[in-house]
Amino acid sequence: MEVTVNDVSPVKKSLQIEVPEKEVISELDSAYKELKKTAKVKGFRPGKAPRNILEKYYKKEVNSDVVSKLVQKSMVEAFEGKDFKIVGQPVVEPSELEGKGPYKYQVIIEVRPEIEDMDYKGLDLKETQYKVTDGEVDAQLHMLQKTMSDKVKVDEDRPVRVDDFAFIDYECFKEGEAFKDYAKAENFPLKVGAGHFTKEFDDAVTGMNIGESKEIFINFSEDYSIKKLAGHEITFKITLNEIRIEDVPEIDDVLAQKLGRYNSIKELKQAIVDNLHTGYEKRKEQEINEQIFTFLLADKDFEVPEAMIEHETAGIVAEAERSFAHHNMTLEQVGMTKEKLAERSRDTAIKQVRRHIVLEKIVEQENLTLSDDELEDGYMEMAKDFGQPVEEIKKYYEQNKDNLEFLKYTLLEKSAIRLIINNSNVEKIEPEIKNMPDSKKEDDKK
Repeated sequence: MEVTVNDVSPVKKSLQIEVPEKEVISELDSAYKELKKTAKVKGFRPGKAPRNILEKYYKKEVNSDVVSKLVQKSMVEAFEGKDFKIVGQPVVEPSELEGKGPYKYQVIIEVRPEIEDMDYKGLDLKETQYKVTDGEVDAQLHMLQKTMSDKVKVDEDRPVRVDDFAFIDYECFKEGEAFKDYAKAENFPLKVGAGHFTKEFDDAVTGMNIGESKEIFINFSEDYSIKKLAGHEITFKITLNEIRIEDVPEIDDVLAQKLGRYNSIKELKQAIVDNLHTGYEKRKEQEINEQIFTFLLADKDFEVPEAMIEHETAGIVAEAERSFAHHNMTLEQVGMTKEKLAERSRDTAIKQVRRHIVLEKIVEQENLTLSDDELEDGYMEMAKDFGQPVEEIKKYYEQNKDNLEFLKYTLLEKSAIRLIINNSNVEKIEPEIKNMPDSKKEDDKK
C-alpha cells in the first residue's frame, strides 16, 4: 500500500492512499464468493449463478461493500507509525472502484498545530485584593427586601399618589382609530412616578379616583425607547380600577426566615458575605487568567483546526441551552437559534481553542499528570458547585467515560495555570476606586 501525505495547511493534511490491485481483486473475489451462496437469480439454483451474472445484478452493492472494507482496513494501516495528532473525524473522499488496477482514494484530516515550547516563567501578574464591604451587603439586603415586598390594596377613599401602583385598563388610539401596533392592556400595574410611559402620563394618572376614566394625549419622540410608540401621536383611554401601595418588609429575622434557608438575619448576612466573597474569588481568577493568556499568546500566531472550533462552539451553545432551561426558557423565546448563536460565538470559540492549545503544550512540556487526590478534589469541588453529594458526582463520571476524560483534561489545564502562577511575579494591588460601590468610597473618605 502506498500513502502520500500532502500539507494543505499547517493544521490540515491530505492523504492519497493506494491499495494494491492484488488486495482489491482478493476482496472482490471474496465478496462474490459469499454472495454466490445466498443470491437468488432467476434461472439459477442457489449457489450456481456464475460471477458475470452476479455482477450484472449486484455489482453496485458489491463494489460499495468492498470499498468500505478497503477504506476501513487501509486507513488504519495508513495512520500506523505516523505521529498525527488528529482532531475531529477524518473525511474520506472515495473514488469509483474499477474492475482492475489499484484502488485510490483521498482522506482529509485535521491535526493540532505544532507550537514551540512555552516560555511561561517570570510573568508579571497583578492580583486585585477585593474585599466585601458593608455597603455591598446592605445593597443585597435591600434587593431582597424589594423582591419580597407585597402590593397592598388601599382601602381608604383617596386619589392616586406618586409611588402608588395604579391598576389601569388602557387602549391606544391614533387619529381616532385603534392603534393596533400596541396592544391594549387590562389591570396593568403602573408604578406612578417611575416613568413607564412618560412623565406626562404619570402626571395625568396622579389624582385619579377609582372608577374614573380619562384620555391622555402623548406625542412620542422619534427616539422613544418603546419602538412601537416612537414617533407617534397617541391618545390613551384609561380607566383606574384599583390603587395599591408597596408594603416593604423590615430587614429582620422574619424576612430571613421567609427565604426558607435561614433562621436569622445574621445567618442571611453571612450567606451574602460568603456569596460575594466567592464571586470576588472567581473574578480574581478570571482576571489572572486573562493576564496569563495575554502574555502567552502575545507572540503566538498559529492556525486553529476547524474541528476544534466547531467542538468548542457546540459546547458554548449547549451551555447556553442548559442555562436557559434552568430558567424554564429556550433560545427561541429570546429570538435566537442554535445556528445564530453558533455564528455569534465563533470568535469566542477560536479564542478558547487557542488557550486550550497553549495550556496543552505546557502540560506536555512539563509532563504534568493528574493524581488520584487531585481528581478527588475535582469531584469535591463539583459537588460543592452543584450542591450534590460527591458520591453522585463520582457515579456520574464513572458511567460516562468520555465526560470523565474531559474532566481530567480540564483539571490538568488548571494544574498548568497553577504552575504558571507559582512561577510568576504576582503583585497584590488594591481595587481601583471607580470599581468600588459608593458605600466603600464613603468608608475610605472617613
